[in-house]
Amino acid sequence: MMTVTLTCKNCGSAIDVVPTKDATKVECSVCQHQMDVQFNDEHLQGILKDCPCCGRKDFYSQKDFNRKLGVMLFVIAAILSIWTYGISFIVLYLFDLILFKKLGLIAVCYKCQTIFRKVTNIKEIHGFNHEMNDRIVYSDHDFGGKPLDH
Repeated sequence: MMTVTLTCKNCGSAIDVVPTKDATKVECSVCQHQMDVQFNDEHLQGILKDCPCCGRKDFYSQKDFNRKLGVMLFVIAAILSIWTYGISFIVLYLFDLILFKKLGLIAVCYKCQTIFRKVTNIKEIHGFNHEMNDRIVYSDHDFGGKPLDH
């Protein structure tokens, strides 16, 4: 079953939700701020066509890895490279390669950054596109779920 992680608009905390047909609001456990959601039958089946939080259809896929942890590992490898003559970067590369092969994909909404795990149609969702992201975030462009093509 698909799981959804929303970001609280009030405090920025993560709100984990399992889609149910009767859920119309979710509440942040930190600040008790309520957000509107609208799940449909496709969400219950794990099919992602539209975002239950913002209603948009523009998503990208990526590996399920914490970005902050990745930056922290790189900084540690950079500091250690002073004493290891760069061998720490080779170790980090091998660790990254193993993680890349083991970790699954998630889908993320360009507009509201809601994260979707265990999506059954994840192969249909394209990877991150910087131009699409900039157009959606800065000028509120709606691509309607179609990938940007030039």
